[in-house]
Amino acid sequence: MKAVFLDRNTLSERIDVDIPKGVNQWVAFQKTAPDEIVQRLKPADIAIVNKVKIDEAILRQLPNLKLIHLTATGMDNIDREAAKALGIEVKNVAGYSTESVTEHFFMLLLSAMRALKTYHESVADGTWQKDGRFCLTEPAVLELHGKTLGIIGVGNIGKSITKVARAFGMRVLWAERQGVAPRNEEYTDFGKVLSQSDIIALTCPLTPETKHLVNEEFISKLRKKPLLINVSRGAVVDPQAVYEAIESNRIMGFAADVFEKEPPAADDPLLKIANHPRVIYTPHIAWASEHAQDKLWRILKQQVEEFIVKYKAEHKE
Repeated sequence: MKAVFLDRNTLSERIDVDIPKGVNQWVAFQKTAPDEIVQRLKPADIAIVNKVKIDEAILRQLPNLKLIHLTATGMDNIDREAAKALGIEVKNVAGYSTESVTEHFFMLLLSAMRALKTYHESVADGTWQKDGRFCLTEPAVLELHGKTLGIIGVGNIGKSITKVARAFGMRVLWAERQGVAPRNEEYTDFGKVLSQSDIIALTCPLTPETKHLVNEEFISKLRKKPLLINVSRGAVVDPQAVYEAIESNRIMGFAADVFEKEPPAADDPLLKIANHPRVIYTPHIAWASEHAQDKLWRILKQQVEEFIVKYKAEHKE
Protein backbone atom coordinates (compact mmCIF):
# COMPACT_ATOMS: atom_id res chain seq x y z
CA MET A 1 0.00 0.00 0.00
CA LYS A 2 1.07 3.59 -0.60
CA ALA A 3 1.00 5.98 2.36
CA VAL A 4 1.42 9.74 2.14
CA PHE A 5 2.19 11.95 5.16
CA LEU A 6 0.99 15.44 4.23
CA ASP A 7 2.44 17.53 7.09
CA ARG A 8 5.52 15.89 8.58
CA ASN A 9 6.64 19.23 10.04
CA THR A 10 3.92 19.06 12.68
CA LEU A 11 6.14 16.53 14.47
CA SER A 12 9.64 17.24 15.70
CA GLU A 13 12.50 16.22 13.42
CA ARG A 14 13.94 14.43 16.46
CA ILE A 15 11.09 11.90 16.38
CA ASP A 16 11.83 8.70 14.46
CA VAL A 17 8.94 8.42 12.02
CA ASP A 18 9.57 4.85 10.90
CA ILE A 19 7.41 3.33 8.16
CA PRO A 20 4.60 0.95 9.19
CA LYS A 21 4.85 -2.64 8.02
CA GLY A 22 2.74 -3.30 4.95
CA VAL A 23 3.47 0.11 3.44
CA ASN A 24 5.60 -0.49 0.35
CA GLN A 25 5.47 3.09 -0.95
CA TRP A 26 6.06 5.97 1.45
CA VAL A 27 6.12 9.70 0.81
CA ALA A 28 6.41 12.37 3.50
CA PHE A 29 5.90 16.06 2.71
CA GLN A 30 6.96 18.69 5.23
CA LYS A 31 3.75 20.66 4.58
CA THR A 32 0.91 20.65 2.08
CA ALA A 33 -1.07 23.61 0.77
CA PRO A 34 -4.82 23.21 0.15
CA ASP A 35 -4.36 23.17 -3.63
CA GLU A 36 -1.78 20.35 -3.36
CA ILE A 37 -3.87 17.87 -1.37
CA VAL A 38 -5.68 16.09 -4.20
CA GLN A 39 -2.60 15.72 -6.38
CA ARG A 40 -0.54 14.28 -3.54
CA LEU A 41 -3.24 11.91 -2.28
CA LYS A 42 -4.60 10.73 -5.64
CA PRO A 43 -2.40 7.60 -5.75
CA ALA A 44 -2.48 7.00 -1.99
CA ASP A 45 -4.20 4.21 -0.08
CA ILE A 46 -3.43 5.82 3.27
CA ALA A 47 -3.28 9.51 4.16
CA ILE A 48 -1.49 10.58 7.32
CA VAL A 49 -2.32 14.11 8.41
CA ASN A 50 -2.31 16.38 11.41
CA LYS A 51 -3.92 19.74 10.65
CA VAL A 52 -4.56 19.53 6.89
CA LYS A 53 -8.28 20.00 6.23
CA ILE A 54 -9.95 17.35 4.08
CA ASP A 55 -13.57 17.98 3.12
CA GLU A 56 -16.12 16.10 1.03
CA ALA A 57 -15.10 17.80 -2.23
CA ILE A 58 -11.53 16.58 -1.77
CA LEU A 59 -12.55 13.09 -0.68
CA ARG A 60 -14.65 12.57 -3.80
CA GLN A 61 -11.52 13.04 -5.90
CA LEU A 62 -9.61 10.28 -4.10
CA PRO A 63 -11.01 6.93 -5.26
CA ASN A 64 -8.00 4.95 -4.03
CA LEU A 65 -8.07 6.27 -0.48
CA LYS A 66 -8.88 3.69 2.17
CA LEU A 67 -7.68 5.23 5.42
CA ILE A 68 -7.09 8.70 6.85
CA HIS A 69 -5.00 8.53 9.99
CA LEU A 70 -4.52 11.64 12.09
CA THR A 71 -1.37 12.27 14.10
CA ALA A 72 -3.65 13.81 16.73
CA THR A 73 -6.72 13.17 18.85
CA GLY A 74 -8.96 15.92 17.45
CA MET A 75 -10.59 15.09 14.13
CA ASP A 76 -12.49 18.32 13.40
CA ASN A 77 -10.40 18.95 10.25
CA ILE A 78 -11.78 15.84 8.51
CA ASP A 79 -15.30 15.49 7.10
CA ARG A 80 -15.92 12.16 8.81
CA GLU A 81 -19.50 11.77 7.58
CA ALA A 82 -18.39 12.11 3.97
CA ALA A 83 -15.50 9.72 4.56
CA LYS A 84 -17.84 7.12 6.06
CA ALA A 85 -20.24 7.46 3.13
CA LEU A 86 -17.34 6.87 0.74
CA GLY A 87 -16.04 3.86 2.65
CA ILE A 88 -12.92 5.63 3.93
CA GLU A 89 -11.93 4.80 7.48
CA VAL A 90 -10.78 7.63 9.76
CA LYS A 91 -8.58 6.94 12.78
CA ASN A 92 -6.97 9.11 15.42
CA VAL A 93 -4.52 8.61 18.28
CA ALA A 94 -5.87 8.94 21.80
CA GLY A 95 -4.21 8.86 25.20
CA TYR A 96 -0.68 9.67 24.05
CA SER A 97 -0.44 13.20 25.48
CA THR A 98 -2.37 13.06 28.75
CA GLU A 99 0.69 13.58 30.94
CA SER A 100 2.21 16.18 28.63
CA VAL A 101 -0.96 18.31 28.49
CA THR A 102 -1.48 17.97 32.24
CA GLU A 103 2.03 19.21 32.99
CA HIS A 104 1.65 22.05 30.50
CA PHE A 105 -1.67 23.06 32.03
CA PHE A 106 -0.06 23.45 35.44
CA MET A 107 2.86 25.34 33.95
CA LEU A 108 0.36 27.85 32.54
CA LEU A 109 -1.67 27.89 35.73
CA LEU A 110 1.27 28.51 38.06
CA SER A 111 2.84 31.03 35.71
CA ALA A 112 -0.37 33.08 35.62
CA MET A 113 -1.23 32.78 39.30
CA ARG A 114 2.26 33.80 40.39
CA ALA A 115 2.72 36.40 37.62
CA LEU A 116 5.90 34.62 36.51
CA LYS A 117 6.29 36.61 33.31
CA THR A 118 6.31 39.95 35.13
CA TYR A 119 8.67 38.84 37.87
CA HIS A 120 11.14 37.26 35.44
CA GLU A 121 11.23 40.47 33.44
CA SER A 122 11.72 42.54 36.60
CA VAL A 123 14.99 40.69 37.21
CA ALA A 124 16.11 40.60 33.57
CA ASP A 125 15.41 44.27 32.73
CA GLY A 126 16.79 45.82 35.94
CA THR A 127 13.47 46.78 37.54
CA TRP A 128 14.28 44.89 40.73
CA GLN A 129 17.74 46.38 40.97
CA LYS A 130 16.37 49.91 40.51
CA ASP A 131 13.73 49.34 43.19
CA GLY A 132 16.29 48.19 45.75
CA ARG A 133 14.02 46.15 48.05
CA PHE A 134 14.95 42.54 48.81
CA CYS A 135 11.76 41.38 47.06
CA LEU A 136 8.93 42.72 44.92
CA THR A 137 5.32 41.99 45.80
CA GLU A 138 3.28 43.43 42.94
CA PRO A 139 1.37 41.94 41.18
CA ALA A 140 -0.02 39.70 43.90
CA VAL A 141 1.36 36.17 44.14
CA LEU A 142 -1.61 33.79 44.39
CA GLU A 143 -1.64 30.24 45.76
CA LEU A 144 -3.44 27.23 44.32
CA HIS A 145 -4.13 25.75 47.75
CA GLY A 146 -7.77 26.24 48.70
CA LYS A 147 -8.84 27.50 45.26
CA THR A 148 -11.73 25.97 43.32
CA LEU A 149 -10.93 24.60 39.88
CA GLY A 150 -13.82 24.07 37.47
CA ILE A 151 -13.15 21.62 34.64
CA ILE A 152 -15.18 21.79 31.44
CA GLY A 153 -14.51 18.58 29.54
CA VAL A 154 -13.88 15.58 31.76
CA GLY A 155 -11.98 13.15 29.56
CA ASN A 156 -8.59 11.61 30.22
CA ILE A 157 -6.91 15.01 30.45
CA GLY A 158 -9.59 16.51 32.68
CA LYS A 159 -9.32 13.56 35.06
CA SER A 160 -5.53 13.75 35.07
CA ILE A 161 -5.66 17.47 35.88
CA THR A 162 -8.09 16.64 38.70
CA LYS A 163 -5.58 14.34 40.42
CA VAL A 164 -2.78 16.90 40.33
CA ALA A 165 -5.07 19.74 41.39
CA ARG A 166 -6.19 17.82 44.47
CA ALA A 167 -2.54 17.20 45.34
CA PHE A 168 -2.15 20.99 45.42
CA GLY A 169 -5.05 21.18 47.88
CA MET A 170 -7.57 22.48 45.37
CA ARG A 171 -11.29 21.81 45.29
CA VAL A 172 -12.31 20.44 41.89
CA LEU A 173 -15.71 20.72 40.20
CA TRP A 174 -16.59 18.74 37.08
CA ALA A 175 -19.02 20.70 34.91
CA GLU A 176 -22.01 18.92 33.46
CA ARG A 177 -23.02 19.98 29.95
CA GLN A 178 -25.05 23.14 29.67
CA GLY A 179 -28.77 22.65 30.22
CA VAL A 180 -28.35 19.08 31.46
CA ALA A 181 -28.89 17.87 35.03
CA PRO A 182 -25.72 16.43 36.61
CA ARG A 183 -25.45 12.77 35.61
CA ASN A 184 -24.22 11.72 39.05
CA GLU A 185 -22.76 13.18 42.24
CA GLU A 186 -19.33 13.61 40.63
CA TYR A 187 -20.66 16.32 38.32
CA THR A 188 -21.88 19.83 39.11
CA ASP A 189 -24.40 22.01 37.32
CA PHE A 190 -22.70 24.05 34.59
CA GLY A 191 -23.89 27.39 35.96
CA LYS A 192 -22.72 26.55 39.48
CA VAL A 193 -19.26 25.72 38.17
CA LEU A 194 -19.05 29.12 36.48
CA SER A 195 -20.17 30.97 39.59
CA GLN A 196 -18.01 29.06 42.10
CA SER A 197 -14.68 28.61 40.29
CA ASP A 198 -11.49 30.57 40.89
CA ILE A 199 -9.91 28.89 37.86
CA ILE A 200 -11.70 27.34 34.86
CA ALA A 201 -9.99 24.71 32.73
CA LEU A 202 -11.18 24.21 29.16
CA THR A 203 -10.36 20.64 28.16
CA CYS A 204 -13.41 19.86 26.02
CA PRO A 205 -13.45 18.84 22.34
CA LEU A 206 -14.52 21.32 19.68
CA THR A 207 -18.08 20.59 18.60
CA PRO A 208 -20.97 22.74 17.35
CA GLU A 209 -22.08 22.89 21.00
CA THR A 210 -18.70 24.10 22.32
CA LYS A 211 -17.71 26.54 19.55
CA HIS A 212 -17.34 29.96 21.22
CA LEU A 213 -18.56 28.40 24.46
CA VAL A 214 -16.64 31.14 26.27
CA ASN A 215 -18.59 34.15 25.06
CA GLU A 216 -20.19 37.22 26.60
CA GLU A 217 -23.02 35.16 28.10
CA PHE A 218 -20.53 32.71 29.64
CA ILE A 219 -18.47 35.54 31.13
CA SER A 220 -21.57 37.23 32.55
CA LYS A 221 -22.14 34.16 34.74
CA LEU A 222 -18.69 34.32 36.37
CA ARG A 223 -18.76 35.59 39.95
CA LYS A 224 -15.17 35.28 41.21
CA LYS A 225 -13.16 36.88 38.37
CA PRO A 226 -11.52 33.55 37.58
CA LEU A 227 -8.45 32.69 35.57
CA LEU A 228 -9.40 30.91 32.32
CA ILE A 229 -7.06 28.33 30.80
CA ASN A 230 -7.65 26.84 27.36
CA VAL A 231 -5.78 23.67 26.41
CA SER A 232 -8.56 22.29 24.19
CA ARG A 233 -9.21 24.02 20.87
CA GLY A 234 -8.90 27.71 20.11
CA ALA A 235 -12.43 28.06 18.76
CA VAL A 236 -13.91 27.08 22.14
CA VAL A 237 -13.17 30.72 23.05
CA ASP A 238 -14.58 33.88 21.48
CA PRO A 239 -11.40 36.03 21.33
CA GLN A 240 -13.25 39.34 21.46
CA ALA A 241 -15.22 38.30 24.54
CA VAL A 242 -12.04 37.31 26.41
CA TYR A 243 -10.27 40.51 25.36
CA GLU A 244 -13.16 42.61 26.66
CA ALA A 245 -13.33 40.59 29.89
CA ILE A 246 -9.65 41.24 30.61
CA GLU A 247 -9.97 44.92 29.73
CA SER A 248 -13.00 45.35 32.02
CA ASN A 249 -11.43 43.31 34.84
CA ARG A 250 -14.15 40.66 34.80
CA ILE A 251 -11.63 37.83 34.72
CA MET A 252 -8.30 37.62 36.53
CA GLY A 253 -6.35 36.40 33.53
CA PHE A 254 -6.23 34.10 30.53
CA ALA A 255 -3.78 31.40 29.50
CA ALA A 256 -3.97 29.49 26.25
CA ASP A 257 -2.02 26.98 24.22
CA VAL A 258 -4.45 27.19 21.31
CA PHE A 259 -5.97 29.85 19.05
CA GLU A 260 -8.91 29.88 16.67
CA LYS A 261 -6.51 30.45 13.79
CA GLU A 262 -3.02 29.00 14.16
CA PRO A 263 -0.75 30.83 14.09
CA PRO A 264 -3.00 33.73 15.15
CA ALA A 265 -3.67 36.62 12.82
CA ALA A 266 -1.99 39.94 13.60
CA ASP A 267 -5.38 41.46 14.48
CA ASP A 268 -6.45 38.67 16.86
CA PRO A 269 -7.92 40.45 19.91
CA LEU A 270 -6.07 38.07 22.21
CA LEU A 271 -2.74 39.51 21.11
CA LYS A 272 -3.79 42.93 22.38
CA ILE A 273 -3.69 41.64 25.96
CA ALA A 274 -0.46 39.63 25.63
CA ASN A 275 1.43 41.95 28.00
CA HIS A 276 -1.04 41.53 30.85
CA PRO A 277 0.76 40.01 33.88
CA ARG A 278 -1.70 37.11 34.07
CA VAL A 279 -1.98 36.42 30.34
CA ILE A 280 0.35 33.78 28.93
CA TYR A 281 0.36 32.03 25.56
CA THR A 282 2.18 29.07 24.04
CA PRO A 283 2.12 27.95 20.37
CA HIS A 284 0.01 24.76 20.59
CA ILE A 285 2.73 22.72 22.26
CA ALA A 286 0.97 21.26 25.32
CA TRP A 287 0.72 17.88 23.60
CA ALA A 288 4.23 17.89 22.19
CA SER A 289 6.68 16.55 24.76
CA GLU A 290 9.18 14.28 23.03
CA HIS A 291 7.84 11.32 24.99
CA ALA A 292 4.29 12.08 23.86
CA GLN A 293 5.29 12.48 20.20
CA ASP A 294 7.20 9.21 20.24
CA LYS A 295 4.24 7.46 21.89
CA LEU A 296 1.89 8.98 19.32
CA TRP A 297 3.86 7.57 16.41
CA ARG A 298 4.17 4.13 17.98
CA ILE A 299 0.38 3.99 18.44
CA LEU A 300 -0.25 5.27 14.92
CA LYS A 301 2.20 2.80 13.40
CA GLN A 302 0.53 -0.12 15.17
CA GLN A 303 -2.96 1.01 14.12
CA VAL A 304 -1.91 1.43 10.48
CA GLU A 305 -0.34 -2.02 10.49
CA GLU A 306 -3.50 -3.55 11.98
CA PHE A 307 -5.62 -1.77 9.38
CA ILE A 308 -3.50 -3.13 6.51
CA VAL A 309 -3.68 -6.71 7.84
CA LYS A 310 -7.45 -6.45 8.29
CA TYR A 311 -8.00 -4.87 4.86
CA LYS A 312 -5.95 -7.53 3.08
CA ALA A 313 -7.78 -10.30 4.89
CA GLU A 314 -11.20 -8.88 4.03
CA HIS A 315 -10.24 -8.35 0.39
CA LYS A 316 -8.24 -11.60 0.14
CA GLU A 317 -5.10 -9.83 -1.03
